[in-house]
Amino acid sequence: MKLKEITTILENVAPLSYQESYDNSGLITGNHQIDVSKVLLCLDCIESVVDEAIEKGCELIIAHHPIVFSGLKKLNGKNYIERVIIKAIKNDIAIYACHTNLDNVLKNGVNQKIAEKIGLENTQILSPMANKMSKLVVYCPSDKPEIVEKVRENLFENGAGHISEYSNCSFNSEGKGSYLPGETTNPAYGEKGKTNFMDETKIEVVVMNQEANRIVAEVNKVHPYEEVAYELIPISNVNKQLGAGIIGELKEAIATREFLAYLKKEMKTDCIRYTNIHKEKVRKIAVCGGSGSFLLNNAKRQQADVFITGDFKYHQFFDAENEILIADIGHYESEQFTIELFEEILKDKVPELELIKTEVNTNPVNYY
Repeated sequence: MKLKEITTILENVAPLSYQESYDNSGLITGNHQIDVSKVLLCLDCIESVVDEAIEKGCELIIAHHPIVFSGLKKLNGKNYIERVIIKAIKNDIAIYACHTNLDNVLKNGVNQKIAEKIGLENTQILSPMANKMSKLVVYCPSDKPEIVEKVRENLFENGAGHISEYSNCSFNSEGKGSYLPGETTNPAYGEKGKTNFMDETKIEVVVMNQEANRIVAEVNKVHPYEEVAYELIPISNVNKQLGAGIIGELKEAIATREFLAYLKKEMKTDCIRYTNIHKEKVRKIAVCGGSGSFLLNNAKRQQADVFITGDFKYHQFFDAENEILIADIGHYESEQFTIELFEEILKDKVPELELIKTEVNTNPVNYY
């Protein structure tokens, strides 16, 4: 099957427009039109993982973390990032990353997978996204319904119209537009020297801010007007199905030390760094895979008993202030089950595809 078919399935779950501005999710090496029969799933695409893909005959590597975050100015193999890219290209292996866009979705997201592993119920986004969307309004000639449909479909194909679990969302209304042609305007577009009127269809869709300019550029390619009439209006809607972290509850309260032992076992971690135990029992749990210290205050405001994440710095542990138990289980450990998540997303949609979970432990941190 074509690589594009596989990435479309992933992006239906976690659209690229949901990634953070610093991220680099998407196709990093390769062409969307290549044929793929075997896929290697991993957390980090490092050299040993590319070697594994070569050995097992995989045409595609799907990783959680992008091997390239910022621009590469040279490719001479001086560091592991350049060596990975060179080796993948030489061996015709595509690399695709699905990172913060997969972190930021509730359903089938990284944090929901963690919540599932530790048995959380009634889960919801810890810090829903807000002020990251705009409303895009485009006007089309009503007497050409096929053009209206073409423009609308173009918007949907390029990521517009996503609202929570719904896609292809738009509002359409009819009205009358007016315009006075300029001296050099094509005569086919109206009589000069007078105000012209025409029936128009108004299409309104929601877009992510970082994708807005790209979507407008794509609409320009299929729109019939010389000068496309559109509006971009910032909106402050909160999307409760989209954002950072998750908060939920255990089926019943559990002794704090018992919970820490349970957490260590279920998350397969060799070490938990935690703050003072100030509660005998815990039940309400906040989670953020990877580096989640920026969500501590959100977890405290929602009165979570425990906040599970990775990469807390020494002084940040003081911020718990005996109001919450911070449980730092490690970056890799918190996200390792993303490999299972990739498999679950793809296996039912493309049963003919061979999905191989990496045997390489890519955790750069060791415990003694």
